[in-house]
Order: sequence, then C-alpha cells, then structure tokens
Amino acid sequence: MQKNPVNILIALLFSLLIPAFGYHFLGLLYAVVFLVGYLGGFILWVLFPSNASWASLKVPYWLTLIAFLLLHKVEENRMAFFEVVSEKITGGTVPGLSAGLIVGLAVLPIGAWLAVPSLIKRGQELGYYSAWTLFVSMGVAELAHFVFPFLTQEPYGYFPGMFSVVVLAPLAWWGIARLIGNDRRKVSDPLEPKTLSKK
Repeated sequence: MQKNPVNILIALLFSLLIPAFGYHFLGLLYAVVFLVGYLGGFILWVLFPSNASWASLKVPYWLTLIAFLLLHKVEENRMAFFEVVSEKITGGTVPGLSAGLIVGLAVLPIGAWLAVPSLIKRGQELGYYSAWTLFVSMGVAELAHFVFPFLTQEPYGYFPGMFSVVVLAPLAWWGIARLIGNDRRKVSDPLEPKTLSKK
C-alpha cells in the first residue's frame, strides 16, 4: 500500500529534527547516533510497508521501551555516560540540562514512541514509523556503545551503557522482525480474561 506523501514528509522532517536537536545541544557524535536511529527507521518504514497487528507488536514494544527507560538510561546515568564521553572522546564540557534539550531529546521522541499503541490500533501510518524509529534506535543506534571504546585512547573495555544494550538490542530486533514479517495474527493477551466455550 502506497504511503501518504504528507505522512512521508512529516516523518522525514521528524527524522531530521531529532538529530538536529542532538547536534545543537550535544554535538556531532550524538547527532550521528540519533541520525542512525531516526533516518534509519524512516528508510526502513518507507521500504517495508508493514501492517503488523498491534497484538503481534505489543510484547516486543513494551519490553523494548521498559528496557530502555529502566535499564539502559539508569545504567547510563549511574555510570556517568555523558561525563565519560566528554572526558574520553569529545573533550568538551558535559552538556547541561535545558528546556530545549529536554523537549527535543526526551519529550518529542518518547512522546512519539508512547503514541505507537494508539496510532497502530487505528491503522495510522505514522504509528508504524514511530515503531520503526524506536526499534532501530534501540537495536542499531544503541550498538554505538560498543564502538565508543574504539574512540578513546584506552584499551577496549567497558563503556557506560554497554551492559544494558545486551538486553535492549535483541528486544528491538524482535520488534523489527515483527514489523518486517507483517504478522497480522491475533496474538492472545495473557491479561485478557478468556471466555469459556459452551458445551
């Protein structure tokens, strides 16, 4: 099914907007990582006309989102990810919190990802686009944590955020596989009460 040109334009602009925020507030290195996730998600959304059901996507979607927020972001914060990048790679100052940074790199992307269930349930194209950006960001762009040690002057070793990516990335790959597979099967929800058949 051919995508609506307006939706394609909206998705493309959003895919460039988030990396632009990243470049402005954090620098080139972060912008490249965001570009991989968002522009990569956009390209795959255009190439693979997914119509996967929400029932088939919801488990990898929720697990990926939870792993990102409760495992990956916690590890990055506890292990001083931004400080280590600034000290060992970019040589710049640690980025400070600002309203623009919070809106551009937290509210907008996470808001778009949280809209996925509602949009996909209604068959909206942009819901699939947002799902693609989530899964590609978590399953491909976050692999940058394994590249970052090569950018330091030290022997290859642990880099903040690396451990949780081992959990996060495979969950996102599962979501990508569901999107590509166009799985429209009705997957039973274990939380929904089952109706008993009459004999």
